[in-house]
Amino acid sequence: MRSVTIDKRLDKVNEECGVFGIYRGDDIDIVSATHDGLYGLQHRGQESVGITVLKDEEPYTVKDLGIVSTVLTEKALQKLPQGEMAVGHVRYTSTSYLDRAATQPLVMRYICGSLAIANNGAITNFAEIRDQLEHGGAIFQSNSHAEIIGYMIATRRIECDSLEDAVLKTMKVLKGAYSIVIGAPGKLLGVRDPHGFKPLCIGKIGNSYVLASESCAIDSIGGEFIRDVEPGEVVVVDGEGLHSYHCNKKKTSSLCLFEYIYFARPDSIVDGVNVNIARRRAGKLLYEENPIEADIVCGVPDSGLDAAQGYAEASGIPYATAFIKNKYIGRTTGVGGVDKKKKLLKTRLNVLKNIVKGKRVVIIDDSIVRGNTAAHIVKLLRDAGAKEVHMRISAPEFFYPCYFGIDLPSQENMISNRFSVDELKNEIGADSLGFLSIEGLHSIADGCKIGLCDGCFSGVYHADKPKIIYEDKFSVKIKKV
Repeated sequence: MRSVTIDKRLDKVNEECGVFGIYRGDDIDIVSATHDGLYGLQHRGQESVGITVLKDEEPYTVKDLGIVSTVLTEKALQKLPQGEMAVGHVRYTSTSYLDRAATQPLVMRYICGSLAIANNGAITNFAEIRDQLEHGGAIFQSNSHAEIIGYMIATRRIECDSLEDAVLKTMKVLKGAYSIVIGAPGKLLGVRDPHGFKPLCIGKIGNSYVLASESCAIDSIGGEFIRDVEPGEVVVVDGEGLHSYHCNKKKTSSLCLFEYIYFARPDSIVDGVNVNIARRRAGKLLYEENPIEADIVCGVPDSGLDAAQGYAEASGIPYATAFIKNKYIGRTTGVGGVDKKKKLLKTRLNVLKNIVKGKRVVIIDDSIVRGNTAAHIVKLLRDAGAKEVHMRISAPEFFYPCYFGIDLPSQENMISNRFSVDELKNEIGADSLGFLSIEGLHSIADGCKIGLCDGCFSGVYHADKPKIIYEDKFSVKIKKV
């Protein structure tokens, strides 16, 4: 068995965050429930984690850099009371530094009480809003989009009859992608942007309501999935139950298609589509578009496994487990710069030599970004004695940036902008290479209740791109995009 170390964090598409909230409607341990729910969302962010409990309108918070198991220890959780509601967050950051002050939930105190905010996404007019607020005298403690959102809600709340009205007014100004959970005195709110870029769903356990980025988090606490939050919807849970309000802005809905390819857990249902079924369908369509004769089909753990099974079922080629992933290698917190990340952010794959030796192997992965991971995987199989290596990708080629909360490299660093498919095949050392078409990608989400975004593949975006970007750690520098 041979092994090679692959830094998939630096050569993969990465998500922003996972959000969770629970409103206590009966005798449930909301601290444990939030802890378990965040475990269910750990795949969406591993760089910081936190829980805020609101009891008698007072916030109590435990949060830090790290993952659920290291931050939310038994000792740490004992600091949190059993309050009326809890908000939780797991974070991934796209920056080369990790702003500790931006660790969420972000708690803000203002004239109407406290807000505990957990956000997933990217506000595309963030720099413009922050620049305006700073020139008006606003002081910020972090570079967090959640802080901007909280400030805007707080200033509008003074003029509005209710918090939900303030949120709806804020949504008229915000552009981009966001799914937010907000804890406030007497209320738990869930907010999804009018395009619906990021998933957010509603569940129930007993008489307690739950909000989460994915249904798998609701399942993990023994809850029942109710429905997805609709694009442009604000849901409010209070002592009288669940209420719904809608932003009146008409937008083309655009759920990120990469939720089905890579981000979401296979056991989640996102906007009406089972993720496992979508990935298996991707593998089936991938074979129909890129057939090959081979001896075995295998997938790159973890997100390539379901698509590999679909490819095997469609082709009749036997499915085999060729890779073992070491799940116990520690994760970095992001502190220490890019060089330290390269050393610490590692995924170790071991190849089973007895499975691949002398075989024609089809290997399925979810994407090729810079190409380093693909080249390592092909080399790993070659070194283990594979006779042929045919790589198939269950997504189209990346050509364009994402402005809505997905961490992609610049266009010049996307390898498909430098090589044709045939050239790329030679660059990674494969015998053949095939990608799923954009049309095929849309087909895997058959039955999705809302529209879909494929901007990073097609260059067509349904939402406004940022006009200026936030460049500096502490201030906004105007730069047109």
